[in-house]
Amino acid sequence: MDDTLKRLLDVEMRAERLAQQAEAEQGRIVDQAMAEVHAEQARFTARIPELRQGFVAKAGERAEQSIAQLRRRYDERHVHLRDQAEQREAEALEAAFQVLIDTSR
Repeated sequence: MDDTLKRLLDVEMRAERLAQQAEAEQGRIVDQAMAEVHAEQARFTARIPELRQGFVAKAGERAEQSIAQLRRRYDERHVHLRDQAEQREAEALEAAFQVLIDTSR
């Protein structure tokens, strides 16, 4: 019976050591994960200016494209209106001459 109790006590002590080792390993894993998280956070924080600069550059490009597109549309509309004005100029002159001719009689 003493041998059985001694074996049980030895097994319990080994189990306790294994549990302590597992807890220590878990603590190391958690500490390592936290260190990796902090390192990733630091890398991300360091990249914020670079990311911001990229967004600003893209926004600037889009603004320039929008301005160029608006200028092109304005120029097209201006040309269209100028063409219409030139087309109507002859009609307006003819109408004016008709008015002058009719009133002079």
